[in-house]
Amino acid sequence: MINAVVIAVILMIILCLCRLNVVISLFISALVGGLIAGMSVSDIVSVFGKNIVDGAEVALSYALLGGFAALISYSGITDYLVNKIINGIHAENSKMSRIKVKVIIILALLVMSIMSQNLIPVHIAFIPIVIPPLISLFNELNIDRRQIAIIIGFGLCWPYVLLPFGFGQIFHQIIQNGFTKANHPIEMDMIWKAMIIPSLGYVFGLIAGIFYYRKPRKYIQHEEAKDNSQIEIKPYVLVVTIISIIATFLVQLLTDSMIFGALAGVLVFFISRAYKWTELDKQFVEGIKIMSFIGVVILSANGFAGVMNETGDINRLVEGLSGVIGNNKLVSIIVMYIIGLVVTLGIGSSFATIPIIATLFVPLGESLGLSTMALIALIGTASALGDSGSPASDSTLGPTAGLDVDGQHDHIRDTCIPNFLFYNIPLIIFGTIAAMVL
Repeated sequence: MINAVVIAVILMIILCLCRLNVVISLFISALVGGLIAGMSVSDIVSVFGKNIVDGAEVALSYALLGGFAALISYSGITDYLVNKIINGIHAENSKMSRIKVKVIIILALLVMSIMSQNLIPVHIAFIPIVIPPLISLFNELNIDRRQIAIIIGFGLCWPYVLLPFGFGQIFHQIIQNGFTKANHPIEMDMIWKAMIIPSLGYVFGLIAGIFYYRKPRKYIQHEEAKDNSQIEIKPYVLVVTIISIIATFLVQLLTDSMIFGALAGVLVFFISRAYKWTELDKQFVEGIKIMSFIGVVILSANGFAGVMNETGDINRLVEGLSGVIGNNKLVSIIVMYIIGLVVTLGIGSSFATIPIIATLFVPLGESLGLSTMALIALIGTASALGDSGSPASDSTLGPTAGLDVDGQHDHIRDTCIPNFLFYNIPLIIFGTIAAMVL
């Protein structure tokens, strides 16, 4: 029997690979999937529209954070720092100096990406602040931007899978709630322990990805790229920028809202009068444009997910496969990972995948004799699969938003496919080992 969810996800991936806009691909796939499941067009549109609301807060957060990031970039701090590095490379003019800068860039981006999930939980909002000013430096060093996408992808996913802090705490709480709803309560501190082995898949993928994309790749240095040789930062602008960053972090921590955090930082710029309001408004709108597309994709992905849930074919997919595979533990685990991969690829969110698969996989895993720790590793890994590589995931949309500012970085071929290959395959391998040995 044809499964609507499988068809919809495969169609969405094919359309994206054919370079059709992600938003249009999601809507067409939701429409086709709904029709295959027997839903009417009006029902599909209604369900799609109702579920869009679920992503509204996140979409607005990203748009405002994009505007805030643009104001920080407008202050010239990042351009100034990048110029100092480029001048240093030209001054030494040696192969070792270029290698040293590449290593520093890799480590710095890795640390920033990881910190964006826990210590300073701004998620992908740091990307439009940091990456666009670095593009000229990447071009100068002939760095393959696919390598940068791999590095940022690791920092956006590995921390929440393993570490119970920031976004990781939310991820682990959703896993705990999923087990509770499946009548199999667990303790929070069991989750990070169970995810140690699966998380090694990310580490392996990171090392392999950095090595694979180590070779120089030429990009066109556009003539309109800024000449930062004469950039000087006014002390007052520097102070205002630092205060705005601190205000953003503090308000976000106090209110637990990225929206109010971003607004606080933006207001500091406007109140300070460091620039004319007309100048700030123009930059703010440009920043919103950078991140608003991500917000629109997230809204569309929520609509797609709603339609897929409404079809009921996710449950039928699991039930059908469990009937075919029988009691073979290894095959059952791999099949469950593939289901998790399919669901997350379509939805674009590992967080949203957990509630869908937990109530189905927990009883299935219990029937196979899996231990509680093995079940946790199974659910955690199955839900994380696909986040790295999904065209609708903010873990891929974020890096693309920063790396494609000059139109030389393709979302599917340069971000999604590399992340999919280097993270999802090792995740399945290490996740299978964890489910078998724990």
